[in-house]
Amino acid sequence: MVAFQTEQLRTLLAVLEHGTFDAAASALHVTASAVSQRIKAMEQAAGQVLLQRSTPITATAAGTVVHRLARQLRQLEADAAEELGLAGAAQGTLAVVVNADSLATWFMDALALIPPQGSVAYEIVREDEHHSVALLRSGEVMAAVTATALPVQGCTVVPLGAMEYRSVASAGFMARWFPQGFSAEVFAAAPAVQFDRNDTLQNNFFSAVTGTELRGIQHFIPDTIQFAEAVKLGLGWGLMPEAHCSDGLKSGELLELLPGHVSDVPLYWQRWKIQSTALDLLTTAVTSAAARMLAPGNTPTHRRMPA
Repeated sequence: MVAFQTEQLRTLLAVLEHGTFDAAASALHVTASAVSQRIKAMEQAAGQVLLQRSTPITATAAGTVVHRLARQLRQLEADAAEELGLAGAAQGTLAVVVNADSLATWFMDALALIPPQGSVAYEIVREDEHHSVALLRSGEVMAAVTATALPVQGCTVVPLGAMEYRSVASAGFMARWFPQGFSAEVFAAAPAVQFDRNDTLQNNFFSAVTGTELRGIQHFIPDTIQFAEAVKLGLGWGLMPEAHCSDGLKSGELLELLPGHVSDVPLYWQRWKIQSTALDLLTTAVTSAAARMLAPGNTPTHRRMPA
């Protein structure tokens, strides 16, 4: 069994977080030679290379496993120091990956439910819900809001509910592209707004409606607020969360491509399987907020709401 010293694990963390041996040495207040020696000792103990000496330095497959261990140890140390009330204890940082629409609609409400006392800092990483579990596997984050129901090794998973989306466009866009009413043939040529190249919402909706792939003009707007603005300004059609399009639909500024049609995207909470007070509090807050603000459901659907 490989046993790493605490200072070695802290050193590996510093190298991966700061990108170079020199920067890690500065953060740890040791020499770059000492950092190099600790990493070499870890690699000899593991019998494998743990770090790619690139710029910035990255973890190998084996290094990813050790990176996750190092982050777990740091979180456990921070939890213990917090519970013991140790003055001057190192601040714990919980890194969480969340999709952009959750960040913009309900996730901040979850953070607000956490008791304000304590010294935990939160680092939110934004990533598409279909790609977020890769950050869990790498050890870069401790928890994720994800569309993946299968738990990552070493993690637990609970369903959160579903984000509800409506396919909308500006009134001007609809008059320009669908003067005779919506049709799949015209839809194939109409411009679409995408969040980024990982975004699958528009593609999935288009395929569900037409049975073909989306190949027309696509504008990429990687910001939730500006995405909504692009749709309102008539650059293209897009799927928007209920919270972002309801006012526009009520005022007539926005119109639905298929009135009453709702696309559900199920979300799950995955977190490391460790006994962490901070992570437990975050989990309780996230599941509570999601229960209030997300729709029930754990399978992707395209459904029509009753009139």
